[in-house]
Parts: sequence; C-alpha cells; structure tokens
Amino acid sequence: MKLSQLIAEIPLAQILGAPDADVTVIAYDSRDVKPEALFVAVPGFKVDGHAFVHQAVANGAAAVLVQSDRRDVWEPLTANGRIPLVVVGDTRSALASVAAAFYGYPGRSLGVIGVTGTDGKTTTSWLISAVLEAAGYRTGLLSTAGCKIGDRWLPNTTGFTTPEAPQVQALLAEMVVDGVDYAIVESTSHGLALHRLDGCEYDIAAFTNLSPDHIDFHGSLEEYKQAKGRLFAMLDESVRKDKVILRQAQYERPSTPLTPSPSTALRMYSSRAIAKVAILNADDPAAAYFRSQTHAPALTYGVHSLADVRAADISLRSDGSRFKLISRVADGERREDASVHLPGLFNVYNALAAAAVALSQELELKTIVGALESFAGVPGRMEYIDEGQPFKVVVDFAHAPNALRTALSFLRSQTEGRLIAVFGCIGERDEHRRFGMGQIAGELADYTVVTNDGPFSEDPNVIMAEIARGLEATGKRRGDDFTVIPDRLEAIRQALSSARTGDTVLLAGKGHETSIVIGKKIFPWDEWQVARELLRQA
Repeated sequence: MKLSQLIAEIPLAQILGAPDADVTVIAYDSRDVKPEALFVAVPGFKVDGHAFVHQAVANGAAAVLVQSDRRDVWEPLTANGRIPLVVVGDTRSALASVAAAFYGYPGRSLGVIGVTGTDGKTTTSWLISAVLEAAGYRTGLLSTAGCKIGDRWLPNTTGFTTPEAPQVQALLAEMVVDGVDYAIVESTSHGLALHRLDGCEYDIAAFTNLSPDHIDFHGSLEEYKQAKGRLFAMLDESVRKDKVILRQAQYERPSTPLTPSPSTALRMYSSRAIAKVAILNADDPAAAYFRSQTHAPALTYGVHSLADVRAADISLRSDGSRFKLISRVADGERREDASVHLPGLFNVYNALAAAAVALSQELELKTIVGALESFAGVPGRMEYIDEGQPFKVVVDFAHAPNALRTALSFLRSQTEGRLIAVFGCIGERDEHRRFGMGQIAGELADYTVVTNDGPFSEDPNVIMAEIARGLEATGKRRGDDFTVIPDRLEAIRQALSSARTGDTVLLAGKGHETSIVIGKKIFPWDEWQVARELLRQA
C-alpha cells in the first residue's frame, strides 16, 4: 500500500518526502521494523518511540510517522530527504488510523458491538456472542478472556484487554475474511483513551456499570467516565451510519489471512442494514451521561427501573438465577420465563444487557431466552470447582475493589459457614486498589489469605503490606483473621486445608489468566487446575 493511501484520513497530516513509498508493515516498536515498514513513533509511559526513529531507519523503515512537538528529534532526518516523514499532531491517534487503512477498514464490513463499564464487560460480551449465534449469526470476540474469530478461539496473550490498534484491526480483518457478521469488542477506558479502538466503526455501544477504577491512569472518576463516554460518541463518528452485514455466510476458508479482500467478501453474500443504538443500564446513575454523548437512539435495561428490557420475579440461587424477562422494545409488552446458569444479581444485569443488544437487532424473545439458558459461562468468572469436597471453592477474576465486593457479597449470601478469601493485587496499576481490596475483605470475609497476584516490577511485599493495612483498618488482626503467604500455591493450599463443611473459599484475581509475572520472570499458572489438584490431594 502507498504511504499516501495510509494517511489519507488523518487530518492535517504533512508528508515530508515521497508520498508513494510502499508500506507492507506497520510497526510501533523499532525492533519490529523491517524493509517497507512504516514506523509510528508513539510516546509511551516509560519510553518515547521518537527516541528510536534513527534505529527504525537503520533497520530499513520505508517511512516514519512522527509527532509535530518532537521536531528536535526527527528534524535531522529531513536533511538528506532519504526517507519520507509523516508529521501529525498525535501519533497514537494516527497509529489507529493507519492500521484501519492498512487492513482495509474492516469495521466498515462488520456489525461492531462495543461493551464498556467497570465490571461485567467480559461476561456480557460472551453472552451477546452466544445469543447472536443462537439466531444464526456468526460472531467474533475481542475480550479479556480470549479472542474468537468465527469458530476459532485465540488466547489473549497481550496482557491487555485491548491490544494496540494494529492488533485490533488485524483481528477485525480476519473476522471479515472468516464471514463474521458481528464483532463484539470489550471496550476498556484505556483502549478508548489511548485511541486503540479508533477506526472500529461501532454500531452498538453497551454500558454495564460504573464505579471508581483506574484512577491512577485517568486522574479522576470524571475523566474515567469521560473515557468510557468516547464509545458512545464514536457511534456518531462512524463513517457509515448503516452498515452491511452478512448472515450465515458459507464459503471455503482462504489459505492466506487477508484474502479475499473485505470488498470481495461482501459481494459474495446477501446482506441487510444495521442501525446505531446505545444500550444503557437504567439503574446506574452514569447512564444519563452516556446517553448525552450520542444522537443514536437508546435502549435501556434494568431491574429497579421501568426500562425497555427488565427482569422481574428474580430468584437467585448458588448455581444461577431465574426471572421473568420483560421486553417493551416492540409494540406492546412481551414476557418470557428466563434463566441463566450464572450466579448473582450482577449476572442478571449482564444477561439483560445481552438481551437488549439482541432485541435491538430484532431477535425473537424466545431465541434470546433459549440462548441465555444454554450459556455455559466464561472461564474464571464465578467458576465453581467440585472435587467432592464438603465446602465450596470458587475461582473468579475479581481483581479490583468493586469486583471483589460484588463477589464476596454474593458468596456471603450463599455461605452457611465461613467465607475465606485468597487474593493479591496486580502491580503497576492503581495503588489505591490494594488498601481498598483489603478493607472490603475485612468487611465481608471471615478469613483472608493475602498473596501474590502479579507484581511485575514492583516489590510484592509492598503490595501485600498495603492489602494487610486495609484489613487492619477494619479491625482484622494478622494471625487471627488473616495471614500473608507470598507463594500463591501455598496460600491456596492453606485456605483449602482450613476449610470445613459449609465454608466457601474464593480464589480471586487470576480467573482465566495463565501466568504470574514477578519481576522479569513469567511463571505459568492455572488457578482452576491448581485448586483441583490440591483438592484431589487432600
């Protein structure tokens, strides 16, 4: 692809040098640069990509995209005019734009559903996928717990819910080739604020809930909310207001990942239009703000509000919930008995969000109810382990204060004996999480084992000490009410060995994750399998 084609949609981009340079690779790490690569110099949190522009050129870059306020770094490259430079105001935003162009703007050939919120994004995304597939659509998923392209599952190995824009666009492009109708994209505040999701061309934006999180990155709850609000504003910014999507497309999978081109694939099958819509949790006060960010029509869901989609007569059990699903989306009110094999009121909300998305796409209520009932769950989300032990063991991804509170509150209501919590806190994230999670465990758990989660470059003892301080702030005493065991395997072993009939042990924080990172070392880890093996040994 020509350099001029890649930057055609970047406002005020200036090319210094030949605009017809051929580009076959997009790179934002100079170590990935090879001949015919466009190197995008992105200011990072630890290093600035502009410091590596000369290395990128030495590695054979065909062109370099730089930020106008870093002139002192890149201007020497203009002296001999040997390599084209593209100068823009914001290279992060430009990276998303060139990535979308490079992969043929795949979001314009898909129905794209974004799911944002503090909690419930992953489960809601998976539920939406299950419901749409029950109606005969082919789906793709970009989520914390893994990525899906039609029938293929791929692990999320980036360490981020939202990878960088080139990875996002490459996955969307593969979905187009695979005949996917709807891409469901878990849309984080980081991904939205850092422009990683620009160019996705959203059609549907769904909001789960909002509570304080990632304040270290965003600075305040208001800025955190505004970052999530970008998802709804992007409904209005999408290039095409009505998109063509495929349904039950049948074809032989091509041998190369990006052929046939998206435009060729679209001509192969029948199509229909999809309209923009905002899906909002009417029971959350932040819904009004997100509603104000878009001109798209809104569809609400809730339990306590008179929403368009709501649940009534809710019966919560340890193995799931039953409720009356009520829809006021079409003419008149329709009701169906519904159930989900997912515990807790929070999962009723997740199911309602998925139902609202499906109803916005004109799916039948009976189809939605059937899909919810048959949904098996998400790995590492309120996942029970039964090896015949007389107490409950639950693995959950709860790795932030509100998620931990939700998990412990639900398990408290389902526990006859003691509630035992095992968790740590990830490093290089919001430091306030640590004390807060300790406080919540002190309020809701009978006994806590503080351990490692994944400290990365931070001192794990400092992290665990902050959690312990939160526990002590609630009156808990080390030795009597909690202990600190850095080795996660030993921490789980002690918790399980101390559990008795009627108790519940919550293993929180790791969920679906497959490693623990301590310093520069990566240790393989499977929380669910570790717990199973320890229970079998008992």
